[in-house]
Amino acid sequence: MPAPEHDLGRMLAGLEPRLRPGTYVFARTDAVPEGLRPAVTVAEDEGLTVVCTREQAEAAGLESGFTAAWITLRVHSALEAVGLTAAVSAALAEAGLACNVVAGYHHDHLFVSAGEGERAVALLRRLSADAGAAAD
Repeated sequence: MPAPEHDLGRMLAGLEPRLRPGTYVFARTDAVPEGLRPAVTVAEDEGLTVVCTREQAEAAGLESGFTAAWITLRVHSALEAVGLTAAVSAALAEAGLACNVVAGYHHDHLFVSAGEGERAVALLRRLSADAGAAAD
């Protein structure tokens, strides 16, 4: 895998947003239930937040909140890079889309309102194309 990208223009030009199949939910629990395979976990003072498919949450009897579509930005952004989250969230906010961002070691992951995944991907592709054109 290539070295992580630090340059904002190149990160935006190389976003390659990919909509993952399924519907995901944010749920609260005290521990990850047996058999549950969360996409994300966040330990908070109030408990453990898990992001998993709606089907997994229902099967585990978890109460869930935000229902989302999951988009992965395929660009390998450096964790210490500046501006990617701001640029992406601003573009989505301008279109009226809620966005929760999670940084993984290799990629950033966006959770947008369920049913808005395709629209969010289209907006991100436009942002990426505009950044690529500006670099030329």
